[in-house]
Amino acid sequence: MILTPLAEDRLPITLARFAGSLPSGPVRTVFGRLTDGAQAARAHAELAAKNHADSVDLIIKFCIGFKPGAPQLDVSWDGAALRCDTEAYILLHEVAHYQLAAPARRRQVDFGLGPGPETGDRVRAMQAQTVFGLAREREEAMASLLGILWEAEFGHPALASLLDQNWLEGAGRPGAAAHFVDIFAALAAGGFVDSAGRPQMRLRDHPDA
Repeated sequence: MILTPLAEDRLPITLARFAGSLPSGPVRTVFGRLTDGAQAARAHAELAAKNHADSVDLIIKFCIGFKPGAPQLDVSWDGAALRCDTEAYILLHEVAHYQLAAPARRRQVDFGLGPGPETGDRVRAMQAQTVFGLAREREEAMASLLGILWEAEFGHPALASLLDQNWLEGAGRPGAAAHFVDIFAALAAGGFVDSAGRPQMRLRDHPDA
């Protein structure tokens, strides 16, 4: 959910303000790849179907289980399979969660992070939760950005997710840029993106602290 709605005519100046607050180099280049000439609207009709197929293809490449039905029926991830009747960007976000979760949590409901916006059985997800507070928030931020980078990789409307997931909130302020830089650096340090910021087929291999 967007915290501060952004009028369409304000988008170019907001993107320029955010980009200008980033350090020059790879991270600014990555931000440009997500936003330069990008569409802020979600895909519809045939394009949405193609984007969904791209997302399912990536799920298959990761050997992630999946099944029909919407996450609202129970949970997004039951420890063995993803519910796939949802938007492409949500599926890519879940793939990112799968990559970032500690090995043991890849077998837990909703990756042990508690219920997400799509979760139907919130009680079940809460009972499976093992990560809380700042650790949860950081992993959610990393999954958000990694999922958006997967969207860009497939040519999906990544800018729409940057807006929806509030990456542009506070554009131009040092804290907003610092958060983007910090989360990108964490993904790079973990090997989840390469030096150009392109997402990698990597799974986390170490346990939670």
